[in-house]
Amino acid sequence: MSGLLASIKRNCKVYFKDKAMFFSSLITPIILLVLYVFFLAKVFKDNFNQSLEGVACPDKLINGMVAGQLCSSLLAVCCITVAFCSNMLMVQDKVTGVRADLAITPAKRSVHALGYYISTLVTTIIVCGVAACCSLIYIACSGWYLSVGDVFLLLSDVVLLSMFGTALSSVINFFLSSQGQMSAVGTAVSAGYGFICGAYMPISFFGKALQNIVGFLPGTYGTSLVRYHSMAGTLREMSAMGWDSSVIESIKDSVDINLYLFGSKVEIWVSYLVLVLSIVALVGVYVLLNMFVGKKRKK
Repeated sequence: MSGLLASIKRNCKVYFKDKAMFFSSLITPIILLVLYVFFLAKVFKDNFNQSLEGVACPDKLINGMVAGQLCSSLLAVCCITVAFCSNMLMVQDKVTGVRADLAITPAKRSVHALGYYISTLVTTIIVCGVAACCSLIYIACSGWYLSVGDVFLLLSDVVLLSMFGTALSSVINFFLSSQGQMSAVGTAVSAGYGFICGAYMPISFFGKALQNIVGFLPGTYGTSLVRYHSMAGTLREMSAMGWDSSVIESIKDSVDINLYLFGSKVEIWVSYLVLVLSIVALVGVYVLLNMFVGKKRKK
């Protein structure tokens, strides 16, 4: 346990000591939020106005819906991209030879592997927690309808997605061993993940075949959960105003709160189950890689 704590402490110190890595991780979500507000907010608002044509809807409610959708997109992406950025320390240690030096210490290889995972998770939650706070401030300024329970569930979604992002990055980064590979993977994840998880563009806009393919990706369900809890307050307000349930359901369908796989609606508890099982599976793969592949390399 003392070796594990020392490993976690060392990794966190190195991460926060690298100002370029830390501030790039921290400022990226803020920049994304600003870009979303200035370039996507009007598009989302126009889409809502078109879909609600003929239905009386206060501007505050529409603004709250747009803010919730924007912030959920931001958090869904950042929990993964920040995890990959934080976990690059594991690859850097290979490149610089630090990993080889750590291998000769009394601590077992599994301790160092777990240390990388936990330290990456801690730093990811810190950065994404800041992004979540900024997002909640933006929602409050636009139109606040969230309850305390909604905020708690939203933050728990951020933690869950951070765990998924850390596990996914740990498995992928395990095979990287150079700066070029780090840059390539980081660019691919930053550019592509937001599209395949439905953060940049709702999955409901995709073709049926692509919707079914994306439905097998765990990140899709994470995005849906974050979106549901960030927009839950506005949906309750619509119901309180007496809106027809079919209108509310159509809104849920359009923003991927309601997910469908081969025509069948995916329940919220199923989304949680898929995400949790994916985390467990990825962590299990990461452990096995360190037990067998790492041992083989050492020989």
